[in-house]
Amino acid sequence: MGEKGCIKCGSTNAATKEVAMTGTGLSKLFDVQHNQFTVVYCKNCGYAEFYHKKSSTASNLLDLFFGQ
Repeated sequence: MGEKGCIKCGSTNAATKEVAMTGTGLSKLFDVQHNQFTVVYCKNCGYAEFYHKKSSTASNLLDLFFGQ
């Protein structure tokens, strides 16, 4: 089976970026460390998927993004 690419455009040119998101109310102040995500995005079309930072390593995330 060949290498899969982005589900939107088929490109295999992807990158990752760490981001933090805030919730509402007091969680904006006290729960930042629990709202950290890794974004895997296609450099060709911009499609992105968010993964909770604690759930996987970056190498596994690229495999998930490409459907492998």
